[in-house]
Amino acid sequence: MRRIASAVRPRLAHAVRTAKPQVTRLISTVRPLFADLPRPRSISTLQYTAGAATAGLVLATAVVTLAGPWDATGQRTAERDRATALEHARGADHGPGPAAGGPRPAPSAPAVLAGLGAATSPVDTRQAPAAGGTALADVLGPLLGSAALGDGHTAVVVDVATGKRLYSVGPDKGLTPASTTKLATATAALNALGPDHRFTTRTALLGGTRGLVLVGGGDPTLTAHAKAEGWASLRTLATRTAATLRERGIHKIALSYDTTLYAGPALHPIGVNDNLAQVSALTADEGRTDNSTSGPVRRVADPAQDAARKFAGFLKAAGVDATGPAPAKGSAGAETVASVSSPPLSALVERMLTNSDNDIAEALARQTALASGLPGSFEGGAKAIAGQLRKLGLPLTGAAFHDGSGLDRDDRLTADLLTAILVKAGTPDHPGLRPLLTGLPIAHFTGTLSTRYADGAAGLVHAKTGTLTGVNTLAGTVVDQDGRLLAFAFLATGTTDPMAAQSALDKTATALSACGCG
Repeated sequence: MRRIASAVRPRLAHAVRTAKPQVTRLISTVRPLFADLPRPRSISTLQYTAGAATAGLVLATAVVTLAGPWDATGQRTAERDRATALEHARGADHGPGPAAGGPRPAPSAPAVLAGLGAATSPVDTRQAPAAGGTALADVLGPLLGSAALGDGHTAVVVDVATGKRLYSVGPDKGLTPASTTKLATATAALNALGPDHRFTTRTALLGGTRGLVLVGGGDPTLTAHAKAEGWASLRTLATRTAATLRERGIHKIALSYDTTLYAGPALHPIGVNDNLAQVSALTADEGRTDNSTSGPVRRVADPAQDAARKFAGFLKAAGVDATGPAPAKGSAGAETVASVSSPPLSALVERMLTNSDNDIAEALARQTALASGLPGSFEGGAKAIAGQLRKLGLPLTGAAFHDGSGLDRDDRLTADLLTAILVKAGTPDHPGLRPLLTGLPIAHFTGTLSTRYADGAAGLVHAKTGTLTGVNTLAGTVVDQDGRLLAFAFLATGTTDPMAAQSALDKTATALSACGCG
């Protein structure tokens, strides 16, 4: 296995290094894998949906590329490299065979696109019988029964193309989902707002020159960094604002900031925590106290005030002195001076899922609430997520929401719901949900899976992770040895060793990818 890994890894690493690093490893790895997959970036939702409908059956084929990496013939690149690594023997379908007396050719990969069609119906909860060979239960049962997975687990495996359930244990039992909650949050936000939606941060004048207000629009990716890397820039907003003010002869003004878009408590029920800033409609770089863009780190006490102070500094550098800043009493009817907008919601969803970003998750829960006519609060977000999932016809038995990130231990999700979400995202009828699949961390390459699967199904497992004390979860997609795209969800509770539990889940997903089970 070490020899195989040595042969495969340099090629994949080279691809990562040479790709454009716009959003670090996520974009550099995911975009090449999904070059032909329709994406809601610069076109309208109507155009995007029409394009997906025209593609027809091809869309189902595009979904299977999520298990990549692939070459142009549909052959897994990793499998080709594996054949080369094994004594440098050629695969049966890749050029002349070895000389007489040499090693036998490595077998070709199976036809990975065979049998895939468009799943147009909800998940079929009837468990499919084994079609021959090793039963899936015989493979997964012992692995999920590991003592490392605590005192209880649930699991579901579904064939994405047909919607058939292939394996299940307690599918309707609600367990603490940890960060796999973000799959539900992303689904609700995309359904409520659409993948092209953007969040706008603006400045406005209060009655002539009485004051300037920095109005938070709930963009969780707004940045004050010198290099914005494609995200909305607080510096750019200051430059545009200062230019307009100077044109009007204004060189000094009182600055205030408006965070009234959101309601309710800003502090998550878990309290002050390095995994999440206070949730505000105005925040820069998630209130981080260093230059990091993901992971736990100490946060500023007041994200809105911190962003406004930085904005005032940028205004001064652009030629306009600002006194304050102070909280605004309101900005309704104020004249907009300048604005900056986030990338499309699809990009925010991908970043949230890849990095398991709690700040983005809580912002999207509130934005979903607002789009649903509910208050932009923890409670409103939880109700809105459930409401949007219900509109999509997803199974909510056993589910309970209390936040958007999964940090609340009172959240409950089922393996049935998680796999149904993934299947729904892969259907031609819902192209707007595709970022759910493209944003999943890729085993050994991106996000929260970048350091996992070094000796397992690297590149083949795409899954959202979840970890809390005593809780370990994993939900995503994988292509098995029969070429089927499978959606899976494994939830474990009562775990005592998080690393051992994580390893047990990874072994189970790896076994699923290697199984040609019925």
